[in-house]
Amino acid sequence: MSHAPKLALGRGVNTRRRTLLQGAAAFTALPSLARAQGTWPNKPIRVIVPFTPGGTTDFVARLVGVELSKALGQPVIVDNKPGAGTVIGVDAAAKAAPDGYTFVCVANSFTANPTLLRKLPYDTQKDLRPVALMGMSEHVLATHPASGLKTLADLRNQAKAKPGTLSFASFGNGTSAHLSGEMLKLQMGLDIVHVPYKGQGPALTDLLGGQVTMMFGNWPEFRSHVQNGKLVALGMATAQRSQYAPSIPTLAEQGVPIESNSWNGLLAPAGTPDAVVQRMNAEVNRALAGSVVAEAFHKGGIASLSGTPERFAAFIQSEIAKYGDVIRKANIQVEG
Repeated sequence: MSHAPKLALGRGVNTRRRTLLQGAAAFTALPSLARAQGTWPNKPIRVIVPFTPGGTTDFVARLVGVELSKALGQPVIVDNKPGAGTVIGVDAAAKAAPDGYTFVCVANSFTANPTLLRKLPYDTQKDLRPVALMGMSEHVLATHPASGLKTLADLRNQAKAKPGTLSFASFGNGTSAHLSGEMLKLQMGLDIVHVPYKGQGPALTDLLGGQVTMMFGNWPEFRSHVQNGKLVALGMATAQRSQYAPSIPTLAEQGVPIESNSWNGLLAPAGTPDAVVQRMNAEVNRALAGSVVAEAFHKGGIASLSGTPERFAAFIQSEIAKYGDVIRKANIQVEG
């Protein structure tokens, strides 16, 4: 009888010990459980577009963003931050928290600005990391019908007769439209004035209104205006005639071999987790291959540029080298 209480006491201590250990184990597991429940993404994702609404970059970001929202289960919100040749929007992304909830959709200007601008508020190589290439649009050189220009020969004759009176618009300093216009001046020996805008939308509006003479623009946005006669296509900036506009001669056919386009790609702040970048890349590629985006791209004359983050990184390096060469040869200088 004297042993019974000890045995009972022993069973009670063991039971309480097991209970305490189980409770401690459950408490220790809480952070892991919280992390599992907080798996990315668990709130809306912001995609900065460093242009005004209405251009190809904005269109691509919004189109792909809708498909990403479906796949990720969270809203993808496009935030337009134009200005300073896209520097304002890109800088906002570079300085954002690297938590997977801020991205930026860049274009050619991202790779031109390191050479074009004396000082940038961010480091192109270190402050942002490539996520995915998305789309590419061919450029057309178009003018307002009132200009009386129909060919590059007309442009050469009028520019020589009235130097400094013709102008060309662009999406902003350092954008592909700007650099293509500078190459046109260089190759043809023209004296024409550059007029930068905060995006293709406002530049196109002024071109349609006759406030500027000409512009290199994305074929998807220019196509309907060329087809209905509101704009005159002087030539496509492609190596061969475009499958989207086979009746329009290339600039090369007219003796000025300029190839120009606008591409779009997604970047994240440096330090964004690898798992987030890889997931975002996979979902972007899945969206590009899906029928909704593929059909919209084909209808709009946009080529899909899918691939890995590593491929995009290599592409960025090649574009930096290409535009650096163009800028130096054309002696383009922009304060900033």
